[in-house]
Amino acid sequence: MSIKTVTENRKARHEYHILETYEAGLALTGTEVKSLRAGKANLQDSYARVENAELMLYNMHISPYEQGNRFNHEPKRTRRLLMHKQEIMRLLGKTREKGLALIPLKVYFKNGLAKVELALAKGKKLYDRREDLAARDAKREMERAVRERMKKC
Repeated sequence: MSIKTVTENRKARHEYHILETYEAGLALTGTEVKSLRAGKANLQDSYARVENAELMLYNMHISPYEQGNRFNHEPKRTRRLLMHKQEIMRLLGKTREKGLALIPLKVYFKNGLAKVELALAKGKKLYDRREDLAARDAKREMERAVRERMKKC
């Protein structure tokens, strides 16, 4: 099973508490696939939503393909995500809960098919983000102290 990551949403883990992750297929046009294979995509500010029993991805930017001429796609068009109907209905129920959102974490190719890793997430408060930064800094300091201590021995 070959997996090639195209792009990741690094800010998502900083701004949201990730509760669950799901894998969904991406319905794309030909030039979008070629641009994705070239690594020209951006997940910043993108999100997914259930509409009319379908899962839709908004604000994902896929750059136009250079050799695409008139057949090129619109960079920020709404794209359909492919999941089983019962999974979509479960996500619909969970996103109606207070404060939960569907955030794409990464786009990748798995066995030649374009996939999106979606996260059911809850937004972090500012103090949560500060706590995470402080914990990460403390961990880094501890590791540095252990390394220095090992050098002295």
